[in-house]
Amino acid sequence: MSTPPDPSAVFRQYLSSVVLHAQAGAKAVDLGATDLYALNVLELRGAMTPGELGARTGLTTGPTTRLVDRLEQAGYVRRAADPDDRRKVIVEPVDQPADLDRVLAPARRRIGDLLASYTPQERELLFDYFARAAEAFQQSVEDLADHDRGA
Repeated sequence: MSTPPDPSAVFRQYLSSVVLHAQAGAKAVDLGATDLYALNVLELRGAMTPGELGARTGLTTGPTTRLVDRLEQAGYVRRAADPDDRRKVIVEPVDQPADLDRVLAPARRRIGDLLASYTPQERELLFDYFARAAEAFQQSVEDLADHDRGA
């Protein structure tokens, strides 16, 4: 009789694979992993201030400015006046690396095939987990930030 897999080890392997794929995808389109992550944040959340982008990427002010400079110079984002407060600047996504879809297509296809192998009820459970786990991880990031601030 075989020993069941350690759930923690399986989950950690999954997370490691996701991170490694993100790093490899970023490198394949000549971006840093944080740059590609920032573009993903902007695509998912929409335009935001540099401060908000920094908070969502875990960067302080200086590195966030350099990140936005790199992405703007590459043509992936632009700085614009905040429509609600023209004294503020927002960062808007305007493009993505030309080869990004091609680079990510194999993994997207494999994951799509994997998800298609589940029943609709199983997929519903998986997507519920993804949404709730994302929220749990985000809360944990905030908890860690509070810890770092001594709160």
